[in-house]
Amino acid sequence: MSGDAARYSWGGDEHIFVELAESMSLRANFRAMAITTSLREDRPDGVLEICPANASYQVRYDPDVIEPRELLEHLRDIEKKVGDASDFSLATRVVEIPVLYQDPWTTETLLRFRDRHQDPEATDIEYAARINGLADAAEFIRVHSGSPWFTSMVGFVAGLPFMFQMVPRERQLVVPKYLRPRTDTPKQTVGHGGCFGCIYSVRGAGGYQMFGITPAPIYDPSQSTPDFADFLVFFRPGDIVRFAPVDRDHYDDLVREVERGTFRIRSRPVEFALRPFLDDPDQVNTRLLEVLRAD
Repeated sequence: MSGDAARYSWGGDEHIFVELAESMSLRANFRAMAITTSLREDRPDGVLEICPANASYQVRYDPDVIEPRELLEHLRDIEKKVGDASDFSLATRVVEIPVLYQDPWTTETLLRFRDRHQDPEATDIEYAARINGLADAAEFIRVHSGSPWFTSMVGFVAGLPFMFQMVPRERQLVVPKYLRPRTDTPKQTVGHGGCFGCIYSVRGAGGYQMFGITPAPIYDPSQSTPDFADFLVFFRPGDIVRFAPVDRDHYDDLVREVERGTFRIRSRPVEFALRPFLDDPDQVNTRLLEVLRAD
């Protein structure tokens, strides 16, 4: 696969998988967002599910309603219309996720699994700082929380967002996964593997480096709290995320709000276009964070 040509594959009798690029980039992901958004707006009868991913997307359809080759041609037409997606504008939102970095729970967990780590003598955040050429954990936290992150897809486990740092590639934080996966990860851990950040929506196994924990629930199958009135998963592909460092006292206050059912994730609607970001990412990032701070 080369250039900007997409590769279309059949998945049994009900799915079409479309690979837009072999490697992840904001441009490739935004192209997937543009195509799937256009498909939702001009959705043929028989299209059952549309699932964007990091550099691809998948469509589930009913072959008794729409002829597969007809759907394939419809997708190719959308691909041609979208082009490189540089002129596409996405209606999305900026959200703020509070994070207690170097918290006691992920720290206790990572210490139980040092035999699976590249550097058994360091914590995950100390290791990540060192291999990214940063002075210490404090500088790493500043860089990690200093620019927004683009939610490229939601999945793996229910509600888990994959996030791509919105800075030029040479400034992105890159950290390998553990040598062998852990059998435990606290719920709402803020993690990182390769070029992707994530938030673990539930407790379970995992291999991403662990940097901190958020008090904000991002998955609620009971839909009993305000952020989940419409759906059991908070994050949507295209969400732009700001990680906001908090201290332990503030974290505990937010946990009490969650327990009372009054906590809300701070968010604001925004239009995001790729071309201005590629031209001047720092200026666009500043504007995005200003939108979040506006009353």
